Amino acid sequence: MNFGDGKADGLCRVLVPVLYKRLSEPYRILAMALKGLSLSNLFINLKYCIKKMEVIGIDVSKLTLDCCIHGCGMQEKFKNDLEGIDQLSAWAIENSGFAKENILFVFEHTGLYSYRLTQRLDEKRYRIHVASGLEIKRSMGITRGKDDKADAKRIALYGYRIREEVKPHQKPKKALSKLKRLMSLRKKLVVQHASYMGALKEQKEVFEDEEFIFQAQQEIMKVLAQKISAIEKEMDRIIREDPELKEMQKLLISIKGIGKVTARFLIVYTMGFTSFKTWRKFASYIGIAPFPHSSGTSIRGKTKVSRLANLEGKALLHLCATSAIQCSPEMKTFYQRRLEKGKNKMSTLNIIRNKLLARAFAVIERQSPYVNTMKYAS
Repeated sequence: MNFGDGKADGLCRVLVPVLYKRLSEPYRILAMALKGLSLSNLFINLKYCIKKMEVIGIDVSKLTLDCCIHGCGMQEKFKNDLEGIDQLSAWAIENSGFAKENILFVFEHTGLYSYRLTQRLDEKRYRIHVASGLEIKRSMGITRGKDDKADAKRIALYGYRIREEVKPHQKPKKALSKLKRLMSLRKKLVVQHASYMGALKEQKEVFEDEEFIFQAQQEIMKVLAQKISAIEKEMDRIIREDPELKEMQKLLISIKGIGKVTARFLIVYTMGFTSFKTWRKFASYIGIAPFPHSSGTSIRGKTKVSRLANLEGKALLHLCATSAIQCSPEMKTFYQRRLEKGKNKMSTLNIIRNKLLARAFAVIERQSPYVNTMKYAS
């Protein structure tokens, strides 16, 4: 068979996926080549087949999973439970025509709704990519209309476009996952406690004979304070029982201005300082990295931070910066010197936020506590 013409080459493209799936031994491929197939064309097309990847887009909701195979456009709906996820993975392999290792599942991070899907696919060693909802939305361009099937198709297209750039999914340690859930619960209780405290203060200024209302809110605040304390003790226990996390926290709190709450945040959201290569990337993630705003000769805006940020981390580092100005002579001197030069107060605080973050990454990389060099200055 001559593989120089287009018909034969097309036939080869049909046969190669079958060979790849069923005839994995080298001697069988060689035997097929000796029967008349061109060996060079066979391996060129085999290489093409191996490199190719199918993308399955999944739109996750509370009860259902809407799926779309990008290559053929086939769509199906499954229940969002363990049985449904198993059916989904089997359906993807059967209808895509690709091996397990050549299938990429892409879906949006939806908190609790996508947690079971992430865990199950990870257990079965599938390739997955959990994307930000905003990233997927902005990748779609101008769109009209919205439903689950259309969203699954758009997610599949998004996954196909970035398939070569996707990094292997990194599953966090069990301790880090538990810490993150406890931190989220603590944050909710702290917000509720502050809300009751503010409301009670205002009510006492206006009402005089509402002792029952005052007492009820005080009791609620007392229970909230007890639960917040219990959560903090549980988080301390988790960190204490993990030598790696314990050492990280010890190194981070050696930096003046950084306390336990910020140290826990940095450990959890960097996945133990493994998900961000440099402190600058993490600074961009939490919204303290300055970016220029200019275009041509007409737009000359100020360099400023982006609003696309993890606001919790930004707020924590802001508190750390204000604390460092009070307790660190080095930061206090730097802050006062810049203000004397007429520099902006908030831009100076932002520089201190970046300094603290850079030091946090440095102590983890060096595996040694922060050394205050200013006390050695003559």
